[in-house]
Amino acid sequence: MAGAAVNPSLKLQRRFAAPARLVYAAWTEPERMLGWWATKDAVTLHAEADVRVGGRFRVRFRTPDGEDHDVSGTYLDVEPEKKLVFTWSWISTPERQSRVTLVFKDEGEKCLLTLLHEQFADEAARDNHRTGWAEALDNLETFVAARAIVRKETNPEGRE
Repeated sequence: MAGAAVNPSLKLQRRFAAPARLVYAAWTEPERMLGWWATKDAVTLHAEADVRVGGRFRVRFRTPDGEDHDVSGTYLDVEPEKKLVFTWSWISTPERQSRVTLVFKDEGEKCLLTLLHEQFADEAARDNHRTGWAEALDNLETFVAARAIVRKETNPEGRE
């Protein structure tokens, strides 16, 4: 008897120079999502997020070649500043739904983010997403580092 086919997945970790609450806010507040959620040199055109179990998100961005990319999903698990789990599907391939889990771990004034993206249709989709996520996390790193510096300069005691 052959084993069940296992859909490819990927796991990335990134340490950010900002506390988990700021990194989490960048994933959950549309005005902040607009500042980073895209691949390298792309422009985020639209972001929405109804961050609750059963709520939806949607992000649309344009790459330098003029192509629009539109992704959306439903939140399956929400633990503020600790964890987000959501479905993931591109408007161009809605039948290829996958799942993303984000875990935010405070490490003093830094945050360790673990991103697990599971249930890809095939290895090519996984590999394309590995590149896309790496570029998006680079953008996120720049975005949150700039906000953490501003926050320290304008609020040295760390209060929001």
